[in-house]
Amino acid sequence: MLWFQGNSMQLAKYSFQLLLRNLSSKTLLPVLTLFTKDPCPLCDEAKETLEPYKNRFILQEVDITLPENSAWYERYKFDIPVFHLNGQFLMMHRADISKLEKQLQKLEQQGIGGWRAPS
Repeated sequence: MLWFQGNSMQLAKYSFQLLLRNLSSKTLLPVLTLFTKDPCPLCDEAKETLEPYKNRFILQEVDITLPENSAWYERYKFDIPVFHLNGQFLMMHRADISKLEKQLQKLEQQGIGGWRAPS
Protein backbone atom coordinates (compact mmCIF):
# COMPACT_ATOMS: atom_id res chain seq x y z
CA MET A 1 0.00 0.00 0.00
CA LEU A 2 1.28 3.45 -0.83
CA TRP A 3 -0.02 4.78 2.44
CA PHE A 4 2.49 2.81 4.50
CA GLN A 5 5.59 3.89 2.59
CA GLY A 6 7.85 5.85 4.91
CA ASN A 7 5.65 5.18 7.93
CA SER A 8 6.64 3.37 11.05
CA MET A 9 5.58 -0.19 11.75
CA GLN A 10 3.56 1.10 14.69
CA LEU A 11 1.42 3.32 12.47
CA ALA A 12 0.90 0.45 10.03
CA LYS A 13 -0.07 -1.86 12.88
CA TYR A 14 -2.50 0.70 14.30
CA SER A 15 -4.02 1.28 10.88
CA PHE A 16 -4.42 -2.47 10.39
CA GLN A 17 -6.19 -2.71 13.76
CA LEU A 18 -8.55 0.09 12.66
CA LEU A 19 -9.21 -1.79 9.44
CA LEU A 20 -10.01 -5.00 11.31
CA ARG A 21 -12.34 -3.16 13.67
CA ASN A 22 -13.95 -1.51 10.67
CA LEU A 23 -14.39 -4.83 8.86
CA SER A 24 -16.12 -6.35 11.87
CA SER A 25 -18.82 -3.67 11.79
CA LYS A 26 -21.81 -3.79 9.46
CA THR A 27 -20.82 -0.60 7.66
CA LEU A 28 -17.33 0.13 6.40
CA LEU A 29 -16.26 3.69 7.03
CA PRO A 30 -13.41 5.59 5.44
CA VAL A 31 -10.43 6.50 7.63
CA LEU A 32 -9.70 10.19 8.09
CA THR A 33 -6.15 10.60 9.39
CA LEU A 34 -5.28 13.79 11.25
CA PHE A 35 -1.57 14.60 11.43
CA THR A 36 -1.18 16.66 14.59
CA LYS A 37 0.98 17.46 17.61
CA ASP A 38 0.42 18.65 21.16
CA PRO A 39 -0.38 21.46 21.54
CA CYS A 40 -2.09 22.32 18.28
CA PRO A 41 -4.93 24.83 18.65
CA LEU A 42 -5.66 24.69 14.91
CA CYS A 43 -5.99 20.89 15.16
CA ASP A 44 -8.39 21.26 18.10
CA GLU A 45 -10.45 23.74 16.07
CA ALA A 46 -10.48 21.37 13.08
CA LYS A 47 -11.66 18.46 15.27
CA GLU A 48 -14.51 20.62 16.59
CA THR A 49 -15.49 21.47 13.02
CA LEU A 50 -15.53 17.74 12.15
CA GLU A 51 -17.60 16.74 15.20
CA PRO A 52 -21.00 16.73 13.39
CA TYR A 53 -19.54 14.39 10.74
CA LYS A 54 -17.85 11.89 13.06
CA ASN A 55 -20.31 9.09 12.26
CA ARG A 56 -19.19 9.15 8.60
CA PHE A 57 -15.53 8.23 9.12
CA ILE A 58 -13.04 6.79 11.57
CA LEU A 59 -10.70 9.50 12.87
CA GLN A 60 -7.10 8.36 13.27
CA GLU A 61 -4.75 10.86 14.91
CA VAL A 62 -1.01 10.71 14.25
CA ASP A 63 1.26 12.72 16.56
CA ILE A 64 4.06 13.83 14.24
CA THR A 65 6.36 14.64 17.17
CA LEU A 66 6.75 11.01 18.20
CA PRO A 67 10.09 9.50 17.11
CA GLU A 68 8.40 6.77 15.09
CA ASN A 69 6.59 9.43 13.04
CA SER A 70 9.67 11.45 12.07
CA ALA A 71 8.95 11.07 8.35
CA TRP A 72 5.56 12.73 8.86
CA TYR A 73 7.20 15.41 11.01
CA GLU A 74 9.63 16.30 8.23
CA ARG A 75 6.80 16.45 5.71
CA TYR A 76 4.16 18.32 7.73
CA LYS A 77 5.91 20.20 10.58
CA PHE A 78 4.84 23.60 9.22
CA ASP A 79 1.44 22.58 7.87
CA ILE A 80 -0.61 20.87 10.60
CA PRO A 81 -3.40 20.12 10.76
CA VAL A 82 -3.10 17.86 7.72
CA PHE A 83 -5.74 15.33 6.74
CA HIS A 84 -5.57 12.19 4.62
CA LEU A 85 -8.69 10.29 3.61
CA ASN A 86 -8.11 6.56 3.11
CA GLY A 87 -4.38 7.21 2.82
CA GLN A 88 -4.63 10.01 0.26
CA PHE A 89 -3.88 13.66 0.99
CA LEU A 90 -7.12 15.62 1.43
CA MET A 91 -6.47 19.02 3.03
CA MET A 92 -4.22 21.03 5.33
CA HIS A 93 -4.25 24.04 7.67
CA ARG A 94 -7.98 23.74 8.43
CA ALA A 95 -10.92 21.38 8.05
CA ASP A 96 -12.58 22.16 4.74
CA ILE A 97 -16.04 20.64 5.20
CA SER A 98 -17.09 21.08 1.58
CA LYS A 99 -13.97 19.24 0.38
CA LEU A 100 -14.51 16.46 2.94
CA GLU A 101 -18.19 16.15 2.02
CA LYS A 102 -17.37 15.93 -1.69
CA GLN A 103 -14.81 13.15 -1.11
CA LEU A 104 -17.09 11.21 1.25
CA GLN A 105 -19.89 11.33 -1.33
CA LYS A 106 -17.48 10.21 -4.05
CA LEU A 107 -16.40 7.23 -1.94
CA GLU A 108 -20.02 6.34 -1.30
CA GLN A 109 -20.95 6.52 -4.98
CA GLN A 110 -17.93 4.49 -6.07
CA GLY A 111 -18.35 2.00 -3.25
CA ILE A 112 -14.59 2.13 -2.63
CA GLY A 113 -13.53 -0.27 0.08
CA GLY A 114 -17.08 -1.54 0.33
CA TRP A 115 -18.11 1.66 2.10
CA ARG A 116 -21.76 2.46 2.11
CA ALA A 117 -23.52 5.25 3.94
CA PRO A 118 -25.30 4.07 7.09
CA SER A 119 -29.02 3.59 6.49
